[in-house]
Amino acid sequence: MTLKKSILLIVLILLIDQISKVYIKTTFQLHEEVGVFSWFRILFVENDGMAWGAKIPGTYGKLILTLFRLVAICGIGYWLWDSARKKSAGILLCAVALIFAGALGNIIDSVFYGVIFDASYANVATAFADQPYGTLFHGKVVDMLSFPLYNGVLPNWIPVWGGERFTFFDPVFNVADVAISTGVGMLIVFNKKTFPK
Repeated sequence: MTLKKSILLIVLILLIDQISKVYIKTTFQLHEEVGVFSWFRILFVENDGMAWGAKIPGTYGKLILTLFRLVAICGIGYWLWDSARKKSAGILLCAVALIFAGALGNIIDSVFYGVIFDASYANVATAFADQPYGTLFHGKVVDMLSFPLYNGVLPNWIPVWGGERFTFFDPVFNVADVAISTGVGMLIVFNKKTFPK
């Protein structure tokens, strides 16, 4: 894979990610869901922090997180450029491009969505609203993909959790998250090909 193909991959993922997020944000109310299959649903949630909704506490926690993401994306961009310059394995370029695209997709939400959209709570958000819900660098990441592969009560014979309700794979995520996870997974699975030395 060349740098040009990596950039095309990044643009394609960003388009799919942002179109899906804007569609959900301007069509669904917060926590509205549509069942597609028993194991897959579209569920609109907003993530104010990191993975699984974790947050950096304090007044400046969100700003610190967004600034950290911006620094990280610069580092990932340099890694991609440097790998292409060194003619590294195509699988490495593909993996880094996926990670870059996913990180950039979520950064766009964090940086701009707070000043573009109004709140989604109890109504469908409006783009370029007169009263946006946040400020620059304080946007919320839009998540919508939910795969509750198992949702039921665990058998009583299971220690500690037996008899309790359990959902396997509860997180809600987006296309950008899929790209990041796929890229990281590729680096792990194809470690010897991506880092031959």
